[in-house]
Amino acid sequence: MALVGASGPVMGRDDVDRALARLGAEHEAVESSLLALQDHSGRRLLEGAQLTGVTKERWARTDEAITALWAHYEAYTEALRAARELRARRRWPTQTELARLTELLRGDGITVTGADVPDHARSLTGPARLTEQLSLEELLRRMNAWYEQAMETVAAADSVWSALPARIDLLAAEAQRVRSLADSVGVRPGTHPAGDDLRQLIADLAVLRARTVSDPLAFWQPAPAPGRPDTTRYDAAGRRLEDIRREVEAVLHVRDDAEHRLNRLRDVLSRADRTLTEARSARVEVLSKILASDVPAVSGAAVALHEQLSTAEQFAATAQWHRLSPLLDGLEQAADEELLRARDSLTAVTAPLAVRAELRGRLDAYRAKVARLGQAEDPVLIERYDQARRLLWSAPCDLAAADRAVQRYQQAVAELGAPQQEPRDRGPV
Repeated sequence: MALVGASGPVMGRDDVDRALARLGAEHEAVESSLLALQDHSGRRLLEGAQLTGVTKERWARTDEAITALWAHYEAYTEALRAARELRARRRWPTQTELARLTELLRGDGITVTGADVPDHARSLTGPARLTEQLSLEELLRRMNAWYEQAMETVAAADSVWSALPARIDLLAAEAQRVRSLADSVGVRPGTHPAGDDLRQLIADLAVLRARTVSDPLAFWQPAPAPGRPDTTRYDAAGRRLEDIRREVEAVLHVRDDAEHRLNRLRDVLSRADRTLTEARSARVEVLSKILASDVPAVSGAAVALHEQLSTAEQFAATAQWHRLSPLLDGLEQAADEELLRARDSLTAVTAPLAVRAELRGRLDAYRAKVARLGQAEDPVLIERYDQARRLLWSAPCDLAAADRAVQRYQQAVAELGAPQQEPRDRGPV
């Protein structure tokens, strides 16, 4: 029967050799992992940085875990060294030696003295530093847990530091380029909203970068796996800069297109003025030639629009493009509306002349048709034609009476056998 010790059945020689081989491989893996953690750029940066916020709290706990990890690793190494030395004494170890090896390899015979215990591993009444008797298996379990905690912290910090500050620097450089462009067109703080927004954005980017350096873990999204830096604030800043850039480029476009737009405005307002002048002349003619009381009045030139045009020209001359932009937008629409109003006014004023021209054309067209049909000498047609013509060519012309006279002439043509269908109008004569 096998001997039974405090750690259970005493291990045989082969069991000891297998356990030592396994523990040796695990020791090498632990050593490799600890060296990787020691050389990790995230750990070195965390040790040298002036940390704040979440990162400061997390790193304090992680640093304690790393210290405890090394203390446990040293105890693990020493226990493995002692077991190897004991096993190397002779090819066939004695039962006493096998019992001691069993205690080292399976029992709670490993002393861990003076290790800093992380907060999450402490009891409510336990000391911050203690001496414990542990098994190699428990040592390994604790080291794995602390290593995972440490690597999660340093890898997350390194990931944020590798991604965000450089991207923020690029965005800040682009913001400075936009500011230079904004300055060139007069979009400055205190003079244009985009200038105020840009100044605030540049300040916000400086604050954002400083925080990513001092508190990188505040920008880490651990879930869903795999974790990644939280770029929400960076993305929002990028969208703000894009909005500002569009405003500045719109002002820049105004600068580049200002002379063309001002020339077009001058042309539109000039045409509107000429049309109104023509409408006023036409109204005088209508009142002298047409017996009418409903001829609409014609307004004068749009003085306010001409004043705004002068202001726009001054803005262009003094390179106040940010003030010219909104003024031109409204002025162009108002000028187009003014030209339409002038044209409508001319159409309304000259409507009686158009009616008289239509009646004259219709009368002459019927007379020509009657002549081709051999009815030109008919006394009734001659009388009615003369009456209609006299009304249409007299001044002022009574359009209502002239219209009735033309209709009587058409009716007489129909009664004398002239074509029933109205001839096509020849248009004004």
